[in-house]
Amino acid sequence: MRDVIPEKNETIALPVKGMSCASSSSRIEKKVGELDGVSLAKVNFAAEMATVEFDPGIIKAEQFPEEIKKLGFEVPSVHETFSIEGMTCASCVSRVEKKLSSLPGVSDVKVNLATEQASIEYLPALIGFDGLKEALSNAGYHLRPAKSGLPSDEESRHLKELATLKLKLIVSSIASILVMVLSMKGEGMALPLSLNLILFLLATPVQFYCGGQFYRGAINGIRHGYADMNTLIAVGTSSAYLYSTVATFFPSWLRMADEKVAVYFDTSVMIIALVLLGRWMESRAKRSASNAIKKLMQLQPRMAKVERQGEEIEISISEMILGDRVWVRPGEQIPVDGKIFEGNSSIDESMLTGESVPSEKNVGDDVFGASINKTGFFKMKVTRLGQDTVLAKIIKLVEEAQGSKAPIQKLADKIAGIFVPTVMGLAVITFLFWWLFGKYFTELPAFSFALMSFISVLIIACPCALGLATPTAIMVGTGRGAKMGVLIKGGDALERAEKLDTIVFDKTGTLTWGKPEVADVLLAPATKLDAEQLLALAGSLEKGSEHPLAQAVVVEAQRRGLKLKTPIDFHALPGFGVEGKVDEQKVLLGNKRLMVENQINISSIDNQLVKLTENGKTPMILCVDGQVAGLIATTDALKPHAKENVLQLKKMGLEVVMLTGDNSKTAQAVAGQLGIDRVVAEVLPSGKVDEIERIKQSGHCVAMVGDGINDAPALAAADVGIALGSGTDIAMEASDITLVGSDIKAVVESIELSKATMSKIRQNLFWAFIYNIVGIPIAAGVLYPAYGILLQPVFAAAAMSLSSVSVVGNSLLLNRYPKVNS
Repeated sequence: MRDVIPEKNETIALPVKGMSCASSSSRIEKKVGELDGVSLAKVNFAAEMATVEFDPGIIKAEQFPEEIKKLGFEVPSVHETFSIEGMTCASCVSRVEKKLSSLPGVSDVKVNLATEQASIEYLPALIGFDGLKEALSNAGYHLRPAKSGLPSDEESRHLKELATLKLKLIVSSIASILVMVLSMKGEGMALPLSLNLILFLLATPVQFYCGGQFYRGAINGIRHGYADMNTLIAVGTSSAYLYSTVATFFPSWLRMADEKVAVYFDTSVMIIALVLLGRWMESRAKRSASNAIKKLMQLQPRMAKVERQGEEIEISISEMILGDRVWVRPGEQIPVDGKIFEGNSSIDESMLTGESVPSEKNVGDDVFGASINKTGFFKMKVTRLGQDTVLAKIIKLVEEAQGSKAPIQKLADKIAGIFVPTVMGLAVITFLFWWLFGKYFTELPAFSFALMSFISVLIIACPCALGLATPTAIMVGTGRGAKMGVLIKGGDALERAEKLDTIVFDKTGTLTWGKPEVADVLLAPATKLDAEQLLALAGSLEKGSEHPLAQAVVVEAQRRGLKLKTPIDFHALPGFGVEGKVDEQKVLLGNKRLMVENQINISSIDNQLVKLTENGKTPMILCVDGQVAGLIATTDALKPHAKENVLQLKKMGLEVVMLTGDNSKTAQAVAGQLGIDRVVAEVLPSGKVDEIERIKQSGHCVAMVGDGINDAPALAAADVGIALGSGTDIAMEASDITLVGSDIKAVVESIELSKATMSKIRQNLFWAFIYNIVGIPIAAGVLYPAYGILLQPVFAAAAMSLSSVSVVGNSLLLNRYPKVNS
């Protein structure tokens, strides 16, 4: 530790996670305290906080989190989404990302042009909202605080901007029509003023009122040392306007010999009108693309009828507390998540799951906020509120997905970063070439020809299309998925899902309902027990287990009215079965491996085992005091349309694999019913990850489909984890795609939607690149010497406006999925 001048010192406090004892805090104090420039390092183990006093002239604050992480501890960061004002094109995205990424404490930045948002991961101890805001303000942009939902003031701001844009569009359109008519027919009209002066009076308000936003953007860019889309439009239209103004008031300055000096007011006003038209159409289209979140938010009820002191009263959702008893009548919306404790009903959950068939709900079943009670009256107890509800989590997932980027966007971002300066350089070269050498290729005045070509190059260039190509498709695709009950985490998941060639299904709860029922109770030849005694022993042993097979045995025993006893020395043996004592008898219940492990002879029931497994049933062997007593066989019904969906996946070129802990013969029988050729059976829960890794190592891109609870490690290990029908925290964290419903048709839909979305992204990027690659050379006049083709600035403006609109419009076609032809 070095002596430092106290006056220069700064102090920061860093949260630290992962410390297990006081020696952990000592290690951090020692390591950080030895750094040059640090005068004091203290770590509070109980508060999990490190305080460091240091000289910023010697050491930077951002170095401390890195040193702490090297010791194996975590310095947790915050991940928030902010709104950004002032971005107009893809080059702005690149600039904002670079600016924010350079700040101390910022570890990850993703900026989305379509949503006008930035997703920032940062350390609050090193930088806060004010620091982020100031940095962007210095770059010419305005950062707004993180949104909680979509506030009404945010919505009203967007509507106000759209209304202003519409007014400017109307004014510029009317002026453009008048200017165009006068430019073509004005020579023969009796006018109170000279034609050029009238054109000047019409063009000036368009140039500075309607086009004012382009000037403000360009000036802002110049002040902060960059050029963007606004610069191109401002320079292009100003060139035409200023040249025409000089020609109107001082024609002698420009006249050569006796030639008439032309004016180009029609060019400047038409360009502004067309660009505003494009911006207005683009804004409307972008609003449509983001409608998914707004519609999800509109699902949230405002009021609820709760029971307080024995009476029913209506209160606001914000006043509700956990444990509140809520009354829900037929036709009413369920206000929040809860559990039914009285009554039953049929619930329409289509707004969350995408499944049109209502779900039957009884006492003990979970119900979700925003779903609709169709038939019966019931009472429920509130279990989740606010940001913990399933609807709130769905909204959060969709927001994060719509703010994400696909890796395919990286090339477009790199090009966008240098796009505008490159275009301005090309425009200048074009102007100089035609001004100096135009006389050899055209009879038109060289300066006028060079000026028109210069303006065309500036105006036709469109970085906007590059910036909108990926985010708009992701916005619409993930929004469409949310309506179908398919929650896709973002661009990365979309891109990986498109590359899938193998899909692995967990059997229980995924291909089947996961609610097995007892089908057979069979006795071993030498046993002295009858069927009910055998079932009573098995039910007593399984009474303490929560395994689905155990529950099936207990339910069957209770259905037959059998008295169940409490076992002692009970042990669950994952992947094998259970053991314990019932009435002083040692009882084992489980699969063949459990019996082999305990050296129990099961030859007397071998034939029965084979028959049961060949019929797709799951047999459990009961052994009492070392002797086989009999078999209990369960069946788990296949989900409706499971076979059709497996066949659909195979038609899509995917290899379908079934992964199960069942014995091989039972698994093969179920797979045969479903048309699945490849089965991996008798896999212990801990072995599922190994199987996924083995398939991946053989060169396949693998999706794992599971219930999202027991299968969480395998979901995380797969290239794409698809959690089916739970909506739980574990499912949403471990999976890349969460299916809110329980129908495996959604698995097919999620993969098809991913492919359709990626197809749209590629189409958008192709047209954005091709448009610029082809359009800029034509605007520069490369075809003029050979073919006499020259793109007029007005047509360049129309093409530029349409390029952005076409990209957004093409993305909106995803709303027609599954009918969209991608």
